[in-house]
Amino acid sequence: MCYEVVGAIVVPMSTVTATRTAARTASRPRPALDWRLRFGALSLIWGFSFLLIKVGTEGYAPFQVTLGRLVFGTAVLAAAMAVRRERLPRGARTWAHLTVAAFFLNALPFSLFAYAELTIPSTLAGICNATSPLWGMALSLVALSEDRPTRVRVAGLGLGFLGVLTVLGAWQGFHGLDASGTAMALLASLSYPIGWIHVRRTLAGSSHSNLSLTGAQLLLATLQLAVVTPLFTSLPTHFAITPLLAIAALGALGTGLAVLLQYGLVAEVGPTTAQMVTYFIPVIATAAGVAILGESLSWSTPVGAAIVLAGAALTQVRPKPKL
Repeated sequence: MCYEVVGAIVVPMSTVTATRTAARTASRPRPALDWRLRFGALSLIWGFSFLLIKVGTEGYAPFQVTLGRLVFGTAVLAAAMAVRRERLPRGARTWAHLTVAAFFLNALPFSLFAYAELTIPSTLAGICNATSPLWGMALSLVALSEDRPTRVRVAGLGLGFLGVLTVLGAWQGFHGLDASGTAMALLASLSYPIGWIHVRRTLAGSSHSNLSLTGAQLLLATLQLAVVTPLFTSLPTHFAITPLLAIAALGALGTGLAVLLQYGLVAEVGPTTAQMVTYFIPVIATAAGVAILGESLSWSTPVGAAIVLAGAALTQVRPKPKL
């Protein structure tokens, strides 16, 4: 999920680093698995992440779900770094910026989604996650001087938030909606572009690889949750197997493997195509929540989600360069 871009805005750590990664990958043989299959796998993994969060919170506290997720995700990236003989980045400045990125891209949104799903369905959480491109566009207009608004992108921003109001049933006075849970899910989606903008402004042009930076970032997020979790939760007296398996899958697949798939897609087909996975996540999250968890679905949810995705797509439209 926009990562976790991507969560989910998963984008390359920087244009320079992505170019270097693509150049290195060009000399390697193409992966045996077609990129379309990996794209579909990534969509499914991130789409099912909200269902796994819901199942995990049925047996463990939200902070425990997030900590377990980060532990398993970090283990996968650590194994990948060992196989590729990658080292963690060096330099106090880099680690300081990664600490901030770890908070806004991992520790905070993962925890907020886990707490949100205590009171809202996984389908709504997945749709809220799709608002990240909308928040990202709004924030980039303020924080990134090179990101200029256009009529199409501003229209997309307005359309997207109209879709959010449709999903939430604004014309009914938000009847039956858990305000705190929905607010936490929307704040989680807002957290991703904040972290992305920080990374773009502070780590652009880094000589370290995406894998090295992301591995360090997840490690730092794990340490952050390792400090916070004991302060707000107690050790479980009973270890429920199904929720534990859900947390393991959420971390190993939804955080660790998903990042590796995403960066592979970026290197092979480019960030624009790879980022389109964002638009499949709420569709899969909704289908999984309804079919597997038996969550209810009113007409306003799919209609509003479609409007959100249309608005998000418009916010990504870039003006054509002048000849």
